[in-house]
Amino acid sequence: MHIEPEIVDAAKIGLSYATASGALLASAKLSYDNIKENNLISFLIKVIASTLLVFTFFQVLPHYPVGVSEVHLIMGSTLFLLFGAAPAAIGLALGLLTQGLFFAPFDLPQFGMNVTSIIMPLIAISYLAKKVIPQDTTYTQLKYSQVLKLSMTYQAGIVAWVSFWAFYGQGFGAENLASVLSFGGAYMLVITIEPLVDLAVLAFAKSIKDTLSKSNLIEKRLYNKA
Repeated sequence: MHIEPEIVDAAKIGLSYATASGALLASAKLSYDNIKENNLISFLIKVIASTLLVFTFFQVLPHYPVGVSEVHLIMGSTLFLLFGAAPAAIGLALGLLTQGLFFAPFDLPQFGMNVTSIIMPLIAISYLAKKVIPQDTTYTQLKYSQVLKLSMTYQAGIVAWVSFWAFYGQGFGAENLASVLSFGGAYMLVITIEPLVDLAVLAFAKSIKDTLSKSNLIEKRLYNKA
């Protein structure tokens, strides 16, 4: 998910620094809580794993420009279920930054917009999970309907933020509206894939429960009730 360079010009791009700062501050708060609950080493390992996966999602998996941005398989809900909100959020930011620094420097001016658009929906599903997943349910026990809600919320959040940046930068002209609609339509197709990936990952995690259940290197809720 990379917003095209010409969508928001330099005169307006300052807003993205403010929204990115808010997203990163929220991620820092989640990180602090995660470290207190677990430990720093565990947190850092989950961040590294998340970063490597995010970089792979962005750089290696197929991605296509559609309308105002690109369609990626970011797997935000997958990262959330495996590593928790904080490591996933930091991993998303670092993975995006790594790609920009070494492979797509033309995307760096849009970093604030891009990082806002992928982290804020993750924070949203971290709150949604508390409502749709009962406290006596582990993540490996999730049903398709629950996973679908997380995935839909994440992908819809990305589409909403990208649409906001497009309208903020280019207005509501017919051409821009068509570009936004084409991007949104293409991106929501990810919903047909991500929940199935989530369930496959959770099924695999369940099959190796004896190996990972006592590990601090994955999200505790995979195997433990709240």
